[in-house]
Amino acid sequence: MTTTTTRNKTWSWTDEVLPFVAMLLITCLDMSVLTIVKAAMNGGMNSFVYIVYHDALGTLILFPFFIIHTFRNVGRPPLTFRILFRFFVLGLLGLCLFQVLVYIGIGYSSPTMASAIANLTPGNTFLIAVAFGMEKIDIKSSSSRAKLFGTIVAITGAMVFTFYKGPEIFNMISSSDYSPNHRLLFSQASDWIFGGLILVIGGIVGSIWNVLQSSTSREYPDQVTIIFFFCLFGTIQCVVLSLFLVKNPIDWVLPPGIAIFAVVFGGVFSTAFRSSAVIWCLKKKGPVFVAMFNPLSIVIASTMGVIFLGDSLHLGSAIGAVIVAGGFYTVMWGQAKQKKMETNILDGADEPGSSNPTTPLLSSVNESKC
Repeated sequence: MTTTTTRNKTWSWTDEVLPFVAMLLITCLDMSVLTIVKAAMNGGMNSFVYIVYHDALGTLILFPFFIIHTFRNVGRPPLTFRILFRFFVLGLLGLCLFQVLVYIGIGYSSPTMASAIANLTPGNTFLIAVAFGMEKIDIKSSSSRAKLFGTIVAITGAMVFTFYKGPEIFNMISSSDYSPNHRLLFSQASDWIFGGLILVIGGIVGSIWNVLQSSTSREYPDQVTIIFFFCLFGTIQCVVLSLFLVKNPIDWVLPPGIAIFAVVFGGVFSTAFRSSAVIWCLKKKGPVFVAMFNPLSIVIASTMGVIFLGDSLHLGSAIGAVIVAGGFYTVMWGQAKQKKMETNILDGADEPGSSNPTTPLLSSVNESKC
């Protein structure tokens, strides 16, 4: 009787409704951060300056949590030079290079394109994991075929999104409203294709980081320590890189208004709220549930871009976004099917340290920001 009662759990608002609300809020806030940063960049804020301030603030927020965690976990694995070098490489790929490429790409294109390209991450991660021997392609397996087909579809959609804009579908701002000052505040001329290619490269770098982070998590299973040193090293690297890329000292002085708000909002949200909320949702509903909200970011980013940045919605963008979303969900279906097959084979005997490459890779897709 006790076993039956335990298995037949009653419906819970906390387990069923709250994770959905939390992921919807996270997705909206993610796109809000990108939109605010884009607006601040349009107003003259240097993207490298934003990255340095954002990462430094995030690291400062994480520091007291890391100290408390260190004193409470005296039996954690030792920090060897090899592990610290892993953290250094994670910071270089996932924080320094990834952020630089993403914000350069957004500067030349839009948050909408960034959200669309981000949906390539599961497919790119799958291909890179195959190259590193962490995943295997079995043509006879429906899950492998789905992941491979979904990856190809998603890449095709990204190419359509990048190279074909098509006729304008919707624009809230009439041509008479485009004064020079209005254009400076809302939407500057951008090289759409160049920005898209930079974002694709950034996505590939992020996917390589996903694979390396997954391997590091297995070798050193202390997530708080990994995240802190990842952010610390990444911040230091961004500071060093910015010394060569930011030539004008005046750029380091943020004008009052949207630039300062972008730094504070981005730093606090990404470190204090987003990471905790995503980890909680992963525990409650699993990685597939969390990943399913990714394509929704395209709709939110498009809406915010049209309303707040004066962007136009083009036919090519809409078609490409639909194709990318279709490929994304196909990959997710293949991942879910593979996980179900592995669970059936192991008959529910999976342990937290068991070799299941799917879950950590999926989880890291949603935790790739400091």
